[in-house]
Amino acid sequence: MNVKLMKKTKIVIAGGGFAGLYAAKYFDKRLAWRGDVEVTLIARENFILFTPMLHEVAAGDLAPVDIVNPLRRILRHINVIEADVEDVDLTARKVRCVHGLGRAELEFEFDHVLIALGSETNFFDNAGIRDWAVTMKNLNDAALLRNRMVAFLEEATLEKDEATRRQWLTFVIAGGGFAGAETAGAVNDFVRETAKFYPHLREEETRVVVIHPGDYLLPELGEELGRYAERKLRERKVEVIKGARVASYDGSVVALNNGISIPARTLIWTAGVKPSPVVAALPCPKEKGRISVDEYLQVPGFAGLWAAGDCAAVPDGYETGVFYPPTAQHGLREAVVAAKNIERSVLDQPLKPFRYRTVGMLASIGHHTGVASVFGFKFSGFIAWWMWRTIYLAKLPRLVKKLRVVMTWTLDLVFGRDIEQMITLRDLDRLTERWARIRARRETAVSQHRGV
Repeated sequence: MNVKLMKKTKIVIAGGGFAGLYAAKYFDKRLAWRGDVEVTLIARENFILFTPMLHEVAAGDLAPVDIVNPLRRILRHINVIEADVEDVDLTARKVRCVHGLGRAELEFEFDHVLIALGSETNFFDNAGIRDWAVTMKNLNDAALLRNRMVAFLEEATLEKDEATRRQWLTFVIAGGGFAGAETAGAVNDFVRETAKFYPHLREEETRVVVIHPGDYLLPELGEELGRYAERKLRERKVEVIKGARVASYDGSVVALNNGISIPARTLIWTAGVKPSPVVAALPCPKEKGRISVDEYLQVPGFAGLWAAGDCAAVPDGYETGVFYPPTAQHGLREAVVAAKNIERSVLDQPLKPFRYRTVGMLASIGHHTGVASVFGFKFSGFIAWWMWRTIYLAKLPRLVKKLRVVMTWTLDLVFGRDIEQMITLRDLDRLTERWARIRARRETAVSQHRGV
């Protein structure tokens, strides 16, 4: 046996998104079962969220449980820790994190650490947008958006003042990329179909508005498909304002940088992401905030430090000076190569470079319509939407979840989407009060523990 393997090698994966999961799955099959290797996955949630279908939860097409899978069912030989990564100490070679309501502090030593912390919403230091806007990054965001839409329909149907009623029924989406376009289509379908059950509301009172700084939507797919997506959204009465950005928001009025103001109680923010503070604090080279890695997914000059996914700037193996885009398609493949190279490093074997050509990209824009660019071929309409559903259904982890999603989609075709609230505004008030009490108790306990 290799002498190096006699010592227990500790591998830590920081982040439980697509990149973290796929790296962990590789280790689960190849290394984690060995007695001389210990693999730990630190994830904020104890499940993997299938983000491509997140907008379908907001639209009532799927239930929240349909698009999540428990990590412990997928990973049998991995030490799964539900915690928030707070710091990666490259000198002490430790990952520090906090767990639970008590914010218990944990430390994990590593020989190799794979940073797969993804990204977080970027509000560009705009306090009003940060405090009042709705985001679409996690399961809570999608569930709360759906509840919000139903709650605001209930508010609007009893509102006597027309201007206030229109404000309740106006939904503004900032950003016209994948998340923005797909969310706009989903919100528009849900609100307009659900409003039919409110006889006191008129369809013309409902507004769904997309604010996009570019000349066309979905710039990742090119101008032709971007303009097609815009045309289809407009046909379904979605307003698209191009060449503009949201300048401010106070919970009641969305102000644009071109002077236009839109009275709205809902601003959905999909206009930017940034690396996590943990990534920003790492003393290693960065490329526009992302960790600079070489073709092997390791950080040059930092032994045992690897990165993959949205937080990594991975050089394109076919074009000099170009980096792979931060998409799930690339991130999960980067993670597998990183895991293979960590294994090879442990076994003193030569590393393999990351090489990948983008297969294609697809987007669902609502009303059984999609746009797609696959192997250089561009197409749109029902076929693109059907392909979107088929491909992402195949990628959804675990057979039981695939069957549940297919069953839900089939029932929706016959009986329509779910339009009930999962949690009411009164429930939110009670939960907010309860959380305030729990937080106060936690802070008191922490202060007493520290002797303050």
